[in-house]
Amino acid sequence: MSVWTPNMHLSIEGDQEPSFEMLPLTGKTIIFDSFPDPSDTWEIIETIGKGTYGKVFKVLNKKNGSKAAVKILDPVHDIDEEIEAEYNILKALSDHPNVVKFYGMYYKKDVKNGDQLWLVLELCNGGSVTDLVKGFLKRGERMNELIIAYILREALMGLQHLHENKTIHRDIKGNNILLTTEGGVKLVDFDLNLISSSKTAKKELCTGD
Repeated sequence: MSVWTPNMHLSIEGDQEPSFEMLPLTGKTIIFDSFPDPSDTWEIIETIGKGTYGKVFKVLNKKNGSKAAVKILDPVHDIDEEIEAEYNILKALSDHPNVVKFYGMYYKKDVKNGDQLWLVLELCNGGSVTDLVKGFLKRGERMNELIIAYILREALMGLQHLHENKTIHRDIKGNNILLTTEGGVKLVDFDLNLISSSKTAKKELCTGD
């Protein structure tokens, strides 16, 4: 049996003594200031919203004119482990149609206001599922069951992709499921995820916040 808690993984096989493994792995392995300066490539256009650890902006690629979203984390040194976990997951698993695309990490030095870490992601102009529901409620309407079923199916396909790669998304909610204007459904916000390295677990239990 394997049990996940917010900070550790407990593995128990038969009558064996339990073994513990910290998940995600602690210890900084990414040198943030080795990433390129975003000012050479990206220009902030407008504020989109606020995430768990920082603000989210719409940005313009100066080289090809494409648009993206950037999550700016500031100051970075307070949340190194969470940033590293999200970076590793996005880098490895964002090649799925139901996971937000990852365009890269950048580091901006700012002596006056503090250094910033930029996570550049796919821009989802359709907003979040929470925004969609609130729009229906504001108009006094009900969401069509076919739309609900479609969003659930797509979100579950994204979750299946994460689970097949031994990753648990511990904060699934409307705000963390984004929509594109082309009908895409994307999972976002991976800073609370846990990564399992257990290959022999017979039963798994996930307990989030």
